Amino acid sequence: MALTGLDIFKSLPKTNCKECGVPTCLAFAMKVASGQAGLDDCPKLTDDARSSLTEASAPAQRLVKIGSAPHLIEIGQETVLYRHEERFHHPTAVALTINDTMSEADLTQACEKFKALSFHRVGETLTSDMVALVNDSGSPDNMQAAAETIYNALGVPMVLMSDSPNTLSTVAMGPLSGGAVVLYCTGPAEVVDLVAMVKDTDAKLCVDGTIESVAGQVEKLNELGVKDILISPGKVSAGETLEFLTKSRRGTLLKKFRQLGCPVLTLAVGDDSVAAALDACAFVCKYSGIVVSNAWEGHLLAPILTTRQNIYTDPQKPVQVEPKVYDVGDVSADSPLLVTTNFSLSYYSVESEVESARVPCRIIAVDTEGTSVLTGWASDKFNPETITQAMKTAGVDQLVSHHKVVIPGHVAVIAAQLGEESGWNVLVGPKDAGGIGAYLKNDWKNV
Repeated sequence: MALTGLDIFKSLPKTNCKECGVPTCLAFAMKVASGQAGLDDCPKLTDDARSSLTEASAPAQRLVKIGSAPHLIEIGQETVLYRHEERFHHPTAVALTINDTMSEADLTQACEKFKALSFHRVGETLTSDMVALVNDSGSPDNMQAAAETIYNALGVPMVLMSDSPNTLSTVAMGPLSGGAVVLYCTGPAEVVDLVAMVKDTDAKLCVDGTIESVAGQVEKLNELGVKDILISPGKVSAGETLEFLTKSRRGTLLKKFRQLGCPVLTLAVGDDSVAAALDACAFVCKYSGIVVSNAWEGHLLAPILTTRQNIYTDPQKPVQVEPKVYDVGDVSADSPLLVTTNFSLSYYSVESEVESARVPCRIIAVDTEGTSVLTGWASDKFNPETITQAMKTAGVDQLVSHHKVVIPGHVAVIAAQLGEESGWNVLVGPKDAGGIGAYLKNDWKNV
């Protein structure tokens, strides 16, 4: 069983030197016990103490790294059950399925489609991360040829799925032996066979089954020196998968049961592609480390990636854009000048409406520390002084000739004072971003 914070504290130097970044040794011990810090952060810990505290210093859930830069994937090492307690740290990897029965031409076409499945949302580019190659042909040669074609075209990490340990061992060698694959044997296999699969490669291993069976397999594999392991409930119902995800996370974090301290790989595939995509979204929300999906259509993949983006942001830190002037469209000195905050949702709501209206505009994102218009105004961060300062810093008087600035309708009350402070003609725009298009087309030119 893992040591408590007080147990760890007894072995610390107790100097409260603060070199670890924590005010006291006791506070540091508590962070180590909860998996939020490592013993390496303490520069004055003796070697004997470090050795005796190895179990406590290791995070409850192991961090597994797959592949290398620029396609490095890190999953696991999560520290909380609920996102609002702190945050989730390592985003779920999304792996799209490909069948090894496809011709080389079809594989090449699938790789091109994989590259094209990219979405831009609130300043981030969202893409899938991996390919899950399924050995439906039953042929090691077919799978190896398909794997090499895909890897050469994309360079992304892969999940290799086959019911044959020998096939997986064969395919994991050669160009794919650099740790860029997860080997998932979907058929029966002895522990010695699983060890042999990864013995001569840096591949990661995935084992499936019930909670009890995977815990037993992980324990045996650890004894034989295999550490980088993923666990999976296998091809079961969505409800059973969610139960597996919940039990494994709770067992790891609450009971310190390290045999379950592995990232979880889940399968969200099926003939009903919409239902499978919904399952994938649920698995992302509920702790999955890798989701294997057949959501090859943009309207199915986008919700999965959007869910991941939402869940893996820091709930204690608003998503922000850089506070500056943004040009939207082919702007000129006569283009409208709009003001909003640097809260990403506020800014991108305004930007998307401007793009839809097809009216070139400049948008000033005022630094409100990532708060919305009303919140920024209520906290005195979005006021005539801060807006005027943002305008001066951006040099907008050199960018526009009309000396008119449009503020959100929700803060119409500051219009007169902003006009006095800045010397500009302040116009009150619509309260909601949805009204910006009509305002630019109908009202702007008439003011």
